[in-house]
Amino acid sequence: MQKFTLHKGIVAPMDRENVDTDAIIPKQFLKSIRKTGFGPNLFDEWRYLDHGEPGVPESARKPNPDFVLNQPRYKGASVLLARKNFGCGSSREHAPWAIDQYGFRAVIAPSFADIFFNNCFKNGLLPIVLPESAMDLLFNETLAFPGYELTIDLENQVVVRPQGETIPFEVQAFRKYCLLNGFDDIGLTLRQSDKIKAFEAERLATKPWLAHTM
Repeated sequence: MQKFTLHKGIVAPMDRENVDTDAIIPKQFLKSIRKTGFGPNLFDEWRYLDHGEPGVPESARKPNPDFVLNQPRYKGASVLLARKNFGCGSSREHAPWAIDQYGFRAVIAPSFADIFFNNCFKNGLLPIVLPESAMDLLFNETLAFPGYELTIDLENQVVVRPQGETIPFEVQAFRKYCLLNGFDDIGLTLRQSDKIKAFEAERLATKPWLAHTM
């Protein structure tokens, strides 16, 4: 999993409440058995004027020029602003995959759906909860200044505005540790590989019949 320490990027505003996971990555794209390739279909029904299906190249689609991510000023955005209850709906892990694979490293909102919030941390995407007043400020500044950028300092747990003003945020210590070091669940387990091997060797030495296969 990619580490998250300090990130500076262009901000894109998703000014909608209750954005659910089917809007983030529509159900037809869940057919894929791979964990990659979801970025082009992020917010698919809003980003395009035609219906999307797996395997259809982005070059063959009809972009919606009115959708925020299709506007030139937000090209290359890597920080997403959202409104309350972002990521509600089904528990599909494909939602944070799509957001991450589009190029976003962090999502900032007043609140998130619990399962989506947890899935973000497990996939290297940082969800940041800020008060409504701070969100209104960031939305207003993003809309007012093309190319608006924020710096996110996870170590110090602050969002840094262009003039240097900081907005603090909370993050659970263990989740912070995992993001700073790039550890997903598998990565955490593999850190104990020597102990796992020792346990397996001892188990087979005392119970050799467990090594038998049918």
